[in-house]
Amino acid sequence: MSTDDSARASLSLPSMAAALRRPAVRDAAAESARAAGRPPATSGATLMTRDFSLYYGATQALRAVSLEIPSTSVTAIIGPSGCGKSTLLRSFNRMNDMIPGVRTEGEIRFTGLDLRAPSTDVVELRRRVGMVFQRPNPFPKSIFENVAFGLHMKGGMNRGEIEGRVETSLRRAALWDEVRDRLDKSALQLSGGQQQRLCIARCLAVEPEVILMDEPASALDPSATARIEELVLELKRDYTIVVVTHNMQQAARISDRTAFMLTGTLVEYDETAFMFTSPKEKLTEEYITGRFG
Repeated sequence: MSTDDSARASLSLPSMAAALRRPAVRDAAAESARAAGRPPATSGATLMTRDFSLYYGATQALRAVSLEIPSTSVTAIIGPSGCGKSTLLRSFNRMNDMIPGVRTEGEIRFTGLDLRAPSTDVVELRRRVGMVFQRPNPFPKSIFENVAFGLHMKGGMNRGEIEGRVETSLRRAALWDEVRDRLDKSALQLSGGQQQRLCIARCLAVEPEVILMDEPASALDPSATARIEELVLELKRDYTIVVVTHNMQQAARISDRTAFMLTGTLVEYDETAFMFTSPKEKLTEEYITGRFG
């Protein structure tokens, strides 16, 4: 059993509650929605799916998923390996298009834009909905050129503007003070945690509205993980962030809402404070407390 699995197996719902950043506040409308088996309504939803399904050839990976993700918040997607959480995450910027044989059904939208429409500009979508992957993937270029890469591709900026955007992005990624004197050095010389923050800076440089993170700290040590979590909480003031994670304590610490998935189905979606203290579904409680998964 891995360290994370061992830690999760020892958790109880009360101990998970201690990891939450703020107490749950009861809301009559939200309680009514929960009683009816519906996720509470969101205001200002940035991402939305309705009966969204995805197939890899004949294999169905997502099954009629319906949820709304509010703006300037952190939403965690949890569930065992192979449950569809990364597939759902990649659907929000159509990264799944790169896999042969993928097809989708239902509705998926970003600020009202129909992402399944043939007219959708996928390049522009991926600028507005950025992605940070599980393992840091810096380019074999300098630190400066890694952050500036998307700006060069986009074009229309002079050298001074690019330098200003690179500095701003590195500052927002809490990396500037560590690399400011070696911007011309290879990004591959950075530590794993620094490389991941560099990838976040590279994403921020093109000014996205949403940041998708697929287990961004799973390959990092505890200290680097803590820096990434602090950064996520800082960035959510200006960005909508969706994080896939296997770490229950991490989901409890950083997310405002949590979605629990199993075999391609959305089992439960609610405010994190409720998911980790009084989940509606028994399967949710069993997974959170480590009884399976």
